[in-house]
Amino acid sequence: MDPLFFKLVRVVNLTARPFHERVGREHQLTLNEWRTMAVLGAQPGLTASQVADQTGLDKMAVSRALAGLKRHRRVQCREDPTDQRRSRLHLTAAGKALHQTVGELGREREAALFAGVGADELARLGSTLDRLIASVSGDAETQAQAQAHAPAVARSRSSTGSSSEGSGRCV
Repeated sequence: MDPLFFKLVRVVNLTARPFHERVGREHQLTLNEWRTMAVLGAQPGLTASQVADQTGLDKMAVSRALAGLKRHRRVQCREDPTDQRRSRLHLTAAGKALHQTVGELGREREAALFAGVGADELARLGSTLDRLIASVSGDAETQAQAQAHAPAVARSRSSTGSSSEGSGRCV
């Protein structure tokens, strides 16, 4: 029997493979570029460091993804009006259109992936994944929210982590 962590990694890999084969080639889009676009589509105006935090990608991977997205004119940087040392990232019109197209394909893939899984199971899985993300992210606020919903056994463990502070300048 495979360890649980390996199963989690395997699910991610197996669900990502069709992305590259179907979507990535057709739209000249890498998986990390898509992950970056997905975050910016949901939360426009983040900094590059915030995108890294939201995706779980390292800053170098986000930097490469942003370079590719800019090259294809899918993302643009705007100066932060409250702090000129920062740039905020936004999808362009082309980026928004691609986000909508690829997002629809993703929703179809998600529906197929979770077909036959009950609503209660999906809710528990979502809650468990939220707690795992909080545990590994080192985000104290997220950890506190997740632990409020965690079983007593999980609350007895202490977790440590480091937050990633970054410049927020567009790369």
